[in-house]
Amino acid sequence: MRVNDADVDWTTTERGETTFRRKKLAAAAGGERLGCSLYERPPAKKAWPFHYHTGNEEAIYVLAGTGRLRTPDGADPLHPGDYAVFPVGEDGGHRVGDEPLRYVALSTMDEPDVTVYPDSDKVDIYAGSAPGSDDERVVEGYYRRDDDVDYWLDEA
Repeated sequence: MRVNDADVDWTTTERGETTFRRKKLAAAAGGERLGCSLYERPPAKKAWPFHYHTGNEEAIYVLAGTGRLRTPDGADPLHPGDYAVFPVGEDGGHRVGDEPLRYVALSTMDEPDVTVYPDSDKVDIYAGSAPGSDDERVVEGYYRRDDDVDYWLDEA
């Protein structure tokens, strides 16, 4: 199936320094196993906190503008034509931010998945729908990494 981005509505996310517009292109075209979204980010804002996935690979391709890409190895400038891959696991940690930027983000759409946020020491655990999906999930929650309980702990 095929879709033109002009036929897909923008959604806007604003949460503190995280602000962006997004068009879910893969979902609009009927994609199931590969996600693809068009993002626009205003200056001095970021898209998603620094994170990595334990079950999904991601990538971005910069269309316009400049920005900054933070990875576990440091920060590098982003320019039109840049393509960056974020593998599964800690080596795939990333955050896109700073200047105005227009880019395409791609990802595998496997579930369940755990997203790790090293800066805030949190994890997001979910199952029942893939990351970026609007489908209902059977399990989802954000937890501090230290919120561990004993398996054999009796319930009150």
